[in-house]
Parts: sequence; structure tokens; C-alpha cells
Amino acid sequence: MSSHLPYHRPRILLLSAYDAGSHQRWREQLVASQPDFHWEVLALPPRFFRWRIRGNALTWLQEPALKASHDLLIATSMVDLASLKGFHPHLALTPTILYMHENQFAYPDSGRQHASADPKIVNLYSAVAADLVLFNSVWNRDSFLEGAGQFLEKIPDGLPDGLISSLREKSHVVPVPIEDRLFLERSTAFNVQCPHLLWNHRWEYDKAPDRLLRLLDTLSAAGQDFRLSVVGEQFRNQPDAFNLIHERYRERIVHWGFLESRADYDRLLAEADVAISTALHDFQGLSVLEAMASGCMALTPDRLAYPEYVPAKQRYTSYPDDPVAEADAAAGLLRQLLQQPPESCVPQAWRLSELQKKYYKVISATLGQLTVS
Repeated sequence: MSSHLPYHRPRILLLSAYDAGSHQRWREQLVASQPDFHWEVLALPPRFFRWRIRGNALTWLQEPALKASHDLLIATSMVDLASLKGFHPHLALTPTILYMHENQFAYPDSGRQHASADPKIVNLYSAVAADLVLFNSVWNRDSFLEGAGQFLEKIPDGLPDGLISSLREKSHVVPVPIEDRLFLERSTAFNVQCPHLLWNHRWEYDKAPDRLLRLLDTLSAAGQDFRLSVVGEQFRNQPDAFNLIHERYRERIVHWGFLESRADYDRLLAEADVAISTALHDFQGLSVLEAMASGCMALTPDRLAYPEYVPAKQRYTSYPDDPVAEADAAAGLLRQLLQQPPESCVPQAWRLSELQKKYYKVISATLGQLTVS
């Protein structure tokens, strides 16, 4: 028998309480890219949002994995970490990372939701209960800290001193990575006469498809020819703008709707010329990053997380309260870019092969082996 003790892989419990597309992708990617750790994963389906964000600790009350011992707990921003640690007291002593895909303080109101402070409270309490809070963008981190500060100003009494400062000190930015396979050398020149425009986002109000319609109308009125692909996850109820875009620009459409095949979607990224965002809400902007990695030129508003990776010359002036002015700004900038296409800007720092090193360091640091910098 060997005299050496067997190698102990640290045991990590990963919790995803609202396992929507980007959340599922992130956790699968994290587990696959960190084989030095032993992973156990619990995930809940992405439905019944209000119940899911408030009730996940109760849903998992009798879950055997939560009664076991782990070296580290990693939870997504939808997890009610404070309640979870209260229901399972041994977890209060387990080092914990909270990963903030989004924050409820900066989530736009659709006007259809029941007003409640519960989602914000869950985010805030979970951040307080975690040892380390990771955000997928600087904008996400800053809007969380600002929104939480404004929220706490409305509380009448009983607040601890320096709460926001303590949250800031344990907050770091580690984006969701882009797979290395998407980083491609562009094989063809941009089609400046009739560019292939790509809008690849969730088909929901916060991605502002009405602004895409205005942009297309403005380009058409100016005589700018284009082809169009509008793809992304669809839902039972979707904004009317999609029907109008399809009716008005039917003859220009290359792809329309959700692409079931990931290979087909990857090919589209490599074939398109310009990746457009009109979003009023985007905490990181994975779809734009993916398109940029594949050789697309980005065209985004000058807001949200986009200034972190989209060159200033490719960001049109942001008019969140004036869709007409913003459409004019976007159309004008696009026509300028087509006259003189910019040099390729590839988001190398968002590569999985780069970021997996940072994730390893952050995990090891929380386990007490390294220092987070």
C-alpha cells in the first residue's frame, strides 16, 4: 500500500435556482472547465419567477445534498442564500460565493409585474450572507451597489453601518466566458453595400425590438440596403414589434426565430456582418460578445455593459427616453461604419481559456488557498 494519502478534490455544491439559458450555460461551463474540484449541482427550472426567487430555499428544504458537508457553496443570484443557511445551519460555516448574473435593483419594470420588494431583498440578503460576490460585468456590480444604496436610504431605521462599503469590498467582476471555438478569423470582407444585420437577443420588451423596427425604418428611408436575421429565445407573449418587422421586411430576412441547432447559430454568427443591440437592459451582453468573437462588427447603444468591450466608435448615442432620436443616431453611425469599416475588435479577455484561470483562482481563494486580486 502507498504511504501517501489519496488526493482530496474539494467538494463544491453549485446551486442555480432559476436555471434559464445563460445560467445553465454558465454552470455547465464552470463545472466542465474546473476538473480539479468535485461538483454537485442542484438546479430548478426557469418558470414562476416570483415564487422561484422567494421559495427556492423551501423547495430545497429536504434536499439530501444540502444536508451533506461541502468545502464550498456557489449560488446564483436567484438563490435565497440567507434563508438557505438558516434552514441548514451547517452551511452557515461553509465558504460561499454568490454569482450575480443580474441584479433586481437594475431590472426594468415591464409594467405587467406585481410590485414587490422581495426580489431585491433576496439579492441584498444573499450578498450579505456570501463571503464573495462575483458579477458578470462592471455595470452589473455598480448598478447593484448603487441600487441597493438607494433602496436602503428608504428604510426608516435599524440599518448597520457601512453595509454598502462592506459589500463593495467583497465584490469582484468575473464575466461569463465565451467558448474558444467561437473565436474565428473572418474569412470574408464586410458587405458594405448590403450588410447582413443580426439581432440575436431574447424576444422580450427589455431588448427593445420596437427600437430595432425604428432603426430598420430609418435605414430603409435613407436608401440603405440590408439583409436581416432576427433570432433568439421566444416566449408565448412577445412584443408586437416582431410581427411588424417580419411583415415590413419579409423579403430581406435570412433567418427568423429560434435556431434549434447550436451549429446553425454558430454559422450565422460567422456569416453576419453587423451584430445590433437595441437593449434597454443587458447585464453582460453574451450575444454581442459571441458575435464579436466570430468576426461581426458590433453596433450598440452607449450604455449598460457595452462600453466595457464595444469600441466607442461602434456605440451610438444613448437616448433611453427618446426612441426616435436613438434610431437616427444608430442609423447614422451604421452608415458611417459601412463607409469606413473599423478594424476587427475581438474580446480576447472574455475567452474561456483565459477566464477559467480566473475562476480557478477565485474558487481556490475562497477555499483559503490563494488571495483574490
